[in-house]
Amino acid sequence: MLTRILLLAVGVLLPAGALAAEAPQRIVSINLCADELLLTLADPDQIAALSIYAADPVMSFTADTARGFRHDVADAEQIVDLEADLILAGRYTKRATREMLERLGYRVELLDAVASVDDSIAQIERIAALIGHPERGAALVAEIEMARDRADAGADNDARPTASVYQRRGYVTGGQTLTGDLLAIAGFDNAGANLAGERGGFVPLETIVADPPDFIVVAALDRDVEDQGSALLAHPALARMYPPEKRIVLPERLTVCGGPSLPAALDRLAAEARRIVPSP
Repeated sequence: MLTRILLLAVGVLLPAGALAAEAPQRIVSINLCADELLLTLADPDQIAALSIYAADPVMSFTADTARGFRHDVADAEQIVDLEADLILAGRYTKRATREMLERLGYRVELLDAVASVDDSIAQIERIAALIGHPERGAALVAEIEMARDRADAGADNDARPTASVYQRRGYVTGGQTLTGDLLAIAGFDNAGANLAGERGGFVPLETIVADPPDFIVVAALDRDVEDQGSALLAHPALARMYPPEKRIVLPERLTVCGGPSLPAALDRLAAEARRIVPSP
């Protein structure tokens, strides 16, 4: 409003839509990946609120920073009092919530799930421009590209061990996924493509035993057995086939979203590749 008043005062005609093109000042995120991008790219006073997942230390790469902001938003009703001028949601955020916000007149921008480092870079550039900080997006992209170059330079393409992510209840990430792309950059062949197709899926332990990859990728070496889903990862057959030295540790918070976590994810996998295939 101040901008409009100043321009009119000096006789400048304000083009239609010019104010809408200004950087948003009160942004609400209802998506974990949007949380991470906002915390990395936005000014602190642009962030009106974050999602309920923002401060989850297991899933969120920026959990520590998120605790300094409101991080309890999960539905449309909570947003009404926040005076938001931009809402960031995931493509798979509850449809009813997204549609209600749009009916109420809010600007809602959707983030797709990324399936590669390049997808993530494109998303970073889009969101950075949207919130008025393209230079911060460019700086983050430069960090990711440097990490990708480091990982690629250290990869031994003559000795590419096979590796597969193996998660709760036997979930395996597929070939056309962010984790699959990260593994390939670091010098591994992603066995998940053969085990679970392009997108991933649940793979019985018997299948892993019958056609085992050289290594499995896990979120932690000493994860507590909390339920039947996590008990599978402690199965005696899996323990025999994959002792600690045959397991690659890649915490979930590094790959759930990509974005600001990618340099750490690439450096982690590059370090694991050096451990497994030492330089001559």
